[in-house]
Amino acid sequence: MENRSRIRDTSGQDHVVSTPAGSFRRHRKAWLVGGIAGAVVLALAAWVVIGWTSGGRSYDASRVRIAQVTRGDLVRDLSADGRVIAANSPTLYAIAAGTVALKVVAGDVVKKGEPLAVIDSPELRSKLVQEESTLASMEAEASRAVLDAQIARAAARKVVQQAEISRTAAQRDLERYQRAFEGGAVSQNELATAQDQLKKAEIELASAKKDFDLQGQGAGLDARNKRLLADRQKAVVTEQQRQVDALTIRAPFNGQVGQVHVPQGTSVVANGPVLSVVDLDKFEVEIKVPESFARDLGIGIPAQVTSNGKVYKAEVSAVSPEVVNGEVNARLRFADGQQPPGLRQNQRLSARIVLDTRKNVLMVERGPFLEQDGGSFAWVVKDGSATRRPIQAGASSLSSVEIVSGLEEGDRIVVSGTDQFGNAEQVRINGE
Repeated sequence: MENRSRIRDTSGQDHVVSTPAGSFRRHRKAWLVGGIAGAVVLALAAWVVIGWTSGGRSYDASRVRIAQVTRGDLVRDLSADGRVIAANSPTLYAIAAGTVALKVVAGDVVKKGEPLAVIDSPELRSKLVQEESTLASMEAEASRAVLDAQIARAAARKVVQQAEISRTAAQRDLERYQRAFEGGAVSQNELATAQDQLKKAEIELASAKKDFDLQGQGAGLDARNKRLLADRQKAVVTEQQRQVDALTIRAPFNGQVGQVHVPQGTSVVANGPVLSVVDLDKFEVEIKVPESFARDLGIGIPAQVTSNGKVYKAEVSAVSPEVVNGEVNARLRFADGQQPPGLRQNQRLSARIVLDTRKNVLMVERGPFLEQDGGSFAWVVKDGSATRRPIQAGASSLSSVEIVSGLEEGDRIVVSGTDQFGNAEQVRINGE
């Protein structure tokens, strides 16, 4: 009973085991491998921590473009392919409806004043004859009015002369009666009658002179009015003659026939286009300028046009006020009238416009970073990390942009791909 309640322990089962030397070495090697693995893990963890502390995000260098800030001369210019257009290429119109008889074909070289086409308009020619007939009638009336004026003046002058004779006779009678009265041969009554006759003759003379003046003025006004009517009709005839002459369409200058708008022998409406003439002595080059450079263009800015490997001086002659598809049309005129020989309409030429040259400035390759944040920030790359830094950009060309402040020579910045960075202040560039 006493033996049954006694509990046995494991002391009887324990015995001393001796460890071989080879087993100890294996355990030691395992501890070394574990330590090395731990160190590697710690290194990776430290690298991750450094990555997160140096930039919240990480991007591959192949997804961005990095450029270096340099110092040099910034040439603000633009190059474009232009096409040759005629500076003077008017379209000639028919002055009246009629049948067209062409004297030339498209491409013919013509001289100034050479007939190009004739329009047959019986209506205009008939009207010219009518107006000329009316003019002849009015000219005759004007001449008749002048003759009537001369006759009226002659009649009035005759009356004046007769009145002068009557006054002279009355004056002599009065003198005779005055002497006879003094000698007592005539009475006072007869002397008074002679005096009255003299006064009557003087009144008639004054009236005749006044009538002469009025007759002259009236006849002159009538003749002048008839002459003015004739002159007016003469102007009508001159204009009608001009229109008839314009039925023959002539070359306004030395040039080449461009497009012919009507076939031979067909009818054309009044004021309808007939053909165009190109001035071969005055060509211009039309180019398309990006909208960002349009504000810098102005009339008279020097330019260069290249034709057959030779450079010709030119200048901006016109800038369109309208923007179409992000571009503005501009025209270049050759300077000093020196244009390349053998130019043709729509021929392609290369053009270059030098807007400005800035000496010894900081500049960097132009890129999309200019459009982000208005070009006020740049991502500066250093030791594999890109930091957002405020800058001030200046003038720009097609390939470079001036850096006014915020960067130094030798700095490297991200010029393309910054749209991926979002609002981060610092990012890591892998593989940089």
